[in-house]
Amino acid sequence: MKVVILGAGVIGVTSAYYLAKAGHEVTVLERQPGPALETSFANAGEVSPGYSSPWAAPGIPQKALKWLFMKHAPLIIQPMADLATWRWMLAMLANCTAARYAVNKGRMVRIAEYSRDCLIALRAETGIAYDERTQGTLEVFRTQKQLDNIGKDIEVLKKDGVPFEVLDRAGCVAAEPGLARSAPKIVGGLRLPGDETGDCFLFTQALSKLAEGLGVTFRYGVDIRRIKHSAGRVLAVETGQGDVRADAYVAALGSYAPALLAPLGLRLPIYPVKGYSITVPIVDEARAPVSTVMDEAHKVAITRLGDRIRVGGMAEIAGFNFDLPLARRATLEHSVEDLFGGAGDQSRATFWTGLRPMTPDGTPIIGATRYPNLFLNGGHGTLGWTMSCGSGRLLADLVSGVKPDIDGTDFALSRYA
Repeated sequence: MKVVILGAGVIGVTSAYYLAKAGHEVTVLERQPGPALETSFANAGEVSPGYSSPWAAPGIPQKALKWLFMKHAPLIIQPMADLATWRWMLAMLANCTAARYAVNKGRMVRIAEYSRDCLIALRAETGIAYDERTQGTLEVFRTQKQLDNIGKDIEVLKKDGVPFEVLDRAGCVAAEPGLARSAPKIVGGLRLPGDETGDCFLFTQALSKLAEGLGVTFRYGVDIRRIKHSAGRVLAVETGQGDVRADAYVAALGSYAPALLAPLGLRLPIYPVKGYSITVPIVDEARAPVSTVMDEAHKVAITRLGDRIRVGGMAEIAGFNFDLPLARRATLEHSVEDLFGGAGDQSRATFWTGLRPMTPDGTPIIGATRYPNLFLNGGHGTLGWTMSCGSGRLLADLVSGVKPDIDGTDFALSRYA
């Protein structure tokens, strides 16, 4: 079967790889000159299934009000009057209940754990390298109140059989020796030894080459204009280089999928939540992180990537905005210097921003639409890298008509009907 994939970020490329492994003839259309040059380029670098949690959670509305007045706020809301922003925010608020949180987190952990298993198998089969480490993730808490509030997360981890450790201050330093100097600022932590880290950009670039070896055609610099359809089926993708036809089509365009699919009568509740990162060269190994450390106070992830530290975080509601305010950089610098002071050379750090395609419930949208030959793989928010391999494998099974290894019914767009 001929399959066309729209988008060559980590989600599009993993989809292409697994579809090619399933025996399909795959073409990927991408507007950039190469893969992973937008949201997948410089994310936080963590592959953290256990920390797969929806932003919509009990208490978030109250916290959001407090964050608006913080100097180093994890959430920034820019004044906007467009209907799409308000509709998405209201839908997110509707998911801020204990019952919805449990459902959403449960399915997020399901796809994320499956994805981690798929990544391990892929690495063993291909030897793919991407500055990967398999030394777990440590979430550190600066107040006793933060530590006391992890009960609901631990319940989900236990239910899903995810290994975890609740650590005191000394345990955090034992897991991450670079925290020794900042230990008095920490009261404890939650460590997930099964989590991994790695450079999503390097991974996607390498996987695209492996996919090419399986026969996948990547067409870069292609302007995707619209999807042609008739009688309930997709007929072609109109591009600046002519129409592209296939038997099946996969939209993996992140935050840009809703605008492309709206003329088909498909309303995707995906919003571009802006995130930031800095990449800092390491100058003192002893002070640097070993793996990923989550700073709960600022919702910032600090990740070791080879001889670099990637610091990523924040959620800014600002639409399709790519500005790089120095105040956001200051938050990232503050977090890493406060916990791992002197580990990296901030004068040589690179500053980046990307638009995370987020759904109101935090769960990605994977699977069929009411058009039988159109499929979706998007809306992964902050967890595209974490969920990429599992999402690609699940999507390939659904397109192929094969029963997936995990239940994927509640990832479909129909859950919003």
